[in-house]
Amino acid sequence: MIVTVIGLLRFGFSLVFGIAVTVIFAGVELTRKNRLVTSLLCVIFLFVQTASWWLLGLDLTSKLYPLIIHLPLIVIFSLYFKRPWLISAVSVLSGYLCCQAPRWFGFLAGAALGSELADHVFYIAAVFLFYYFLKRYVAGSVRQLMEVSKKSCLFLGGVPLFYYMFDYTTTIYTDVLYRGTKWAVQFMPSTISVFYFVFVILYYAETQKQANLQRERDMLDTQFRLAQTEFASLRQLQHNAAAYRHDMRHHFSLLQGLASKEHIEEIKGYLRTVQSDLDAITPMRFCENETVNLILSAFGSKAKQSGILLTIDAKLPDSLPFSDTELCSLLSNALENAMHACERITDSKKRIIRLCVYDKNNKLCIDIRNSYQSEPTFHQGLPVSKEQGHGFGTKSMAHVVEKHGGVFRFFVKDGWFIFQATT
Repeated sequence: MIVTVIGLLRFGFSLVFGIAVTVIFAGVELTRKNRLVTSLLCVIFLFVQTASWWLLGLDLTSKLYPLIIHLPLIVIFSLYFKRPWLISAVSVLSGYLCCQAPRWFGFLAGAALGSELADHVFYIAAVFLFYYFLKRYVAGSVRQLMEVSKKSCLFLGGVPLFYYMFDYTTTIYTDVLYRGTKWAVQFMPSTISVFYFVFVILYYAETQKQANLQRERDMLDTQFRLAQTEFASLRQLQHNAAAYRHDMRHHFSLLQGLASKEHIEEIKGYLRTVQSDLDAITPMRFCENETVNLILSAFGSKAKQSGILLTIDAKLPDSLPFSDTELCSLLSNALENAMHACERITDSKKRIIRLCVYDKNNKLCIDIRNSYQSEPTFHQGLPVSKEQGHGFGTKSMAHVVEKHGGVFRFFVKDGWFIFQATT
């Protein structure tokens, strides 16, 4: 009698264990409300399971289990808990698969002690241990893998699905496995082996993809930090110019003193010094937009020092789609790449960069073109640099434009390397 009672309790614990594992695998938020709903589901399904046993018997109930337990669970997790259908199905199948480990643990204990009661008791004890292990160490990884992509979720559900079909086909609907049929005995080990090697291949490819994405994110972050630093330097230059203008009254006082003493040569020398200082700290004016003007002013000075003819035509709209940092990154990278290309040209007279920024149909249009020494190569629409540590700027430029729904292209035409963007 006690063995029968413990056996019924075992099936009840198995059902509750499967539902609880499904909850943590599916990523259901464990709020107070969801805990109450989960508890209510356990009570309802225990009642359905018990009623089915009472009316239809254990054998028929086991065969109807997919219809009275598993399929309703998938529907509830999808409709009530708002989890995707695929994740709900894979979670239910994975919960079923996880029930096999306590079953095996109970079987070993029962075989070692020669007692069916020991089998049931150790199974129930193993349920608690395995749930703790799954919740603490496994559930987080499973949720992440299922939510990465549909492909990852399908692959993760492959083994539970095959085991589910195999178990019902060979032990519940038939007794093929217990009769020792060779194909049945070899099927599951072969399936697990195949999925293992496929998993290794796909997991490696996925980790490489994620690593590449992370590297690109790091590169873009680096570009933005460099752009922020450069923009801060440019702004400081403007502040210095403002401070110098503020000090003009002191210069005038000194000049008046020198003039009263008729020291003409000293006045001329002092004016030359002041003019030189002002030229050094005052940014050139190309447009009314402060950010763009500071960037163009800095690169205008760099181009002059490198013997590059930089022509600028900047007519900007009142409002821009980019933040100051993004605009600084976009223009700085474009002009820096253009200057690098021009600096390789041996004939200094052929070092030319032309920049045109204008507003057309409420869109910001950028056209930057430069002469070059050697023909550039492209990969997936982006120019490829053969130098170590270069080539990140173009990716940063593309990222900025695409982030704001714009379009861009790099191309070569009539001896010019051209970057065009509209956003």
